[in-house]
Amino acid sequence: MSRNDKLSLGIDFGTESVRALLVDLDGVERASAVVRYPHGQIVDSLPTDRGTKLPADYALQHPQDWLDSAALAVNRARKEAGADADAIIGIGVDFTSCTMLPTLADGTPLCLVEKFAKRPLAWPKLWKHHGAMSQADRINAVARARNEPLLERYGGTIGLEWFFPKVLETIENDSDVARAAEVWLEAGDWFVWQLVGGRAEELPRSTCQAGYKAIWSAENGYPGTEFLKAVHPALAGVVAEKMPGRLVAPGNRAGKLSVEMAERFGLRAGTPVSAAVIDAHAGVPGAGAAEPGVLVMVLGTSSCHMLNAKEQRSVQGVAGIVKDGILPGFYGYETGQAAVGDAFDWLRRTLGQEKHDELAAAVTKIPPGADGVRSLDWMNGCRTPLMDGRLSGAFFGLKLHHTSAHLYRALLEASAFGLRWIVETMRDGGLPVNKFIATGGLPHHNPLLVEIYADVLGEPITVHPCQYGPALGAAILGTLAAGGDVSGFASPASAIQAMAEPQVENPARAARTVQPTRANEHAYDSAYREYRDLAKHFQQLSR
Repeated sequence: MSRNDKLSLGIDFGTESVRALLVDLDGVERASAVVRYPHGQIVDSLPTDRGTKLPADYALQHPQDWLDSAALAVNRARKEAGADADAIIGIGVDFTSCTMLPTLADGTPLCLVEKFAKRPLAWPKLWKHHGAMSQADRINAVARARNEPLLERYGGTIGLEWFFPKVLETIENDSDVARAAEVWLEAGDWFVWQLVGGRAEELPRSTCQAGYKAIWSAENGYPGTEFLKAVHPALAGVVAEKMPGRLVAPGNRAGKLSVEMAERFGLRAGTPVSAAVIDAHAGVPGAGAAEPGVLVMVLGTSSCHMLNAKEQRSVQGVAGIVKDGILPGFYGYETGQAAVGDAFDWLRRTLGQEKHDELAAAVTKIPPGADGVRSLDWMNGCRTPLMDGRLSGAFFGLKLHHTSAHLYRALLEASAFGLRWIVETMRDGGLPVNKFIATGGLPHHNPLLVEIYADVLGEPITVHPCQYGPALGAAILGTLAAGGDVSGFASPASAIQAMAEPQVENPARAARTVQPTRANEHAYDSAYREYRDLAKHFQQLSR
């Protein structure tokens, strides 16, 4: 098989849908297919119990949706590409995180067991599930009281969306489900396990997901038994008894596609499968970023900002610092904002507008600073730098002449101010941030947002030409899992350069650079200071 005939498959799991992307080894897209999850986000009631309303802070998903939708998307993409199954040399998977679930030892999700079908905590908890606030508070309080070194890797705070708070939530709120759980794992790891098969003792767990969401490090492993016991006695045995498997870095081979799944997905049995990666983190190789000092902003429902650096520094409010967590040879730093596209869409619906385009057109007629209207973009809490999911959003400075466009512009600007705060936090912590790349769907669908980001930062922003950065990144990891003898790439950097780095001479790979408008600098500096003052005030009110 010639190089031009070889393809890689990226399977990109988002909050509402899954995308299958087929690319060749030059990064040329051959086909893409998206399939929405039939059950979407389960936030009102369980599909098995429509009569019982879920708590407001719950966000669950149906595990069967992941398999069924992914199989449909992959089959559609392969058919569109006209590709033979033998042409696909590797499979990469990215997934939202921390989306996690309890299963039986054979991988059966507990929610699919009849006895537990109507128990909400038996279902997968989506990344944005916020039911574990009190549990996260206790984990943090115990860690601080014991001066646990692990806090230094997470900016001083364990997030309420992470793995162990969600496990503890189940232990405390549904002990029957907690006792019945034989395996606790991330959804990305579960999906890869389904693809490659094998016993629970051999299931491949991603070092990326474990490092950023389950407090794991290559040097020290998971949190120690004594610490977990101090948090709750029933948590003490979770790692040893209910977290079997082996740790595998993304881009390394987790296993080979099983015969059963090959038939279901229309692929070749034995195709190498990479260990899973967090969806936003896949956006780093997908954006062609292989060097340190580049902040890759994956902008979608929420946003995740990743930075690779040569050194490890403890920076307050950074959501995770993991050695080789994003790319080998670097310390990967993760920050993020818990509501971006979600917040914009909430406002659109609340205002009764049908399309974002109509609001965006009206916004361009309003000057920077939104005519005095200010917003706090904490509609789903504040991730970085405050790491507090209890915080809520707000609008200020409203007068009778203000319109829906003023509100929309204020929210766009608040998102930009939150990003500037993150960048200043990282730079104040001694981390070089020299370049900005935006990827994901939002920069392409909402170009005004990128313009405001550039103005508020006072920095140029490169918009990567691929709209599906995480999916492309997953495909690159699939290529790496296939091995250099098959792909011809000698290193991860060479694969990233060939498959994702923008190319000026190639229109299909040419990036768009958004330059800041200096005339807006004064207005945004003033509005940013007001944003920080409001943030400080409302943070104090929430205590």
